[in-house]
Amino acid sequence: MKGILGKKIGMTQVFNEDGTVATVTVVEAGPCVVLQKKEIGTDGYEAIQIGLKEKKEHRATRPEMGHAKKAGVAPQHFVKEIRGVDVASYELGSVLKADLFAAGEFVDVVGTSKGKGFAGAIKRHNQSRGPMSHGSRYHRGPGSLGAVAPNRVFKGQTLPGQMGHERITTQNLEVVRVDVDKNLILVKGSIPGPKNGYVIVKSSVKKSV
Repeated sequence: MKGILGKKIGMTQVFNEDGTVATVTVVEAGPCVVLQKKEIGTDGYEAIQIGLKEKKEHRATRPEMGHAKKAGVAPQHFVKEIRGVDVASYELGSVLKADLFAAGEFVDVVGTSKGKGFAGAIKRHNQSRGPMSHGSRYHRGPGSLGAVAPNRVFKGQTLPGQMGHERITTQNLEVVRVDVDKNLILVKGSIPGPKNGYVIVKSSVKKSV
């Protein structure tokens, strides 16, 4: 298991060696710094804590300053943990770059989806609208809320509410190309989140089909 933090740049198309076109998402992966190594003896599990994009000192809190000082680096803007790695092979303050992955590998990408705000049942749950003819008086409502006898709405009922802005993991995406000089990883397909949104790119937990 290995992983790196990155920023979603956008989508484009590239040509494969056989001449076919692949739709890819460009991720600016790293450079990331190792802020902390967590071990079973002290933390109960193994993981490395890595950070992306330096934060100005006057914008960092004192705990953030002290935490980064232990690793000998500046405070970081985006900090996450990667579990399942060989902690012994990492050193505090070491830098992780895009060459951590190679073309042909499969990865999982974790990001936060675009927020849509408060949405109705039709947009949020893809429900069908009611009759639009004159006299219907019920067009875009949520529909039946269930049985009358329980006098309550059951859990899981599809109702209007907050849509989007959720943590989403897209699995088994193939790494099409890696540009080490520009710290870019081109991943086949789409990934969650808006442009310039932060993501986690890590080894796939499932075998590709």
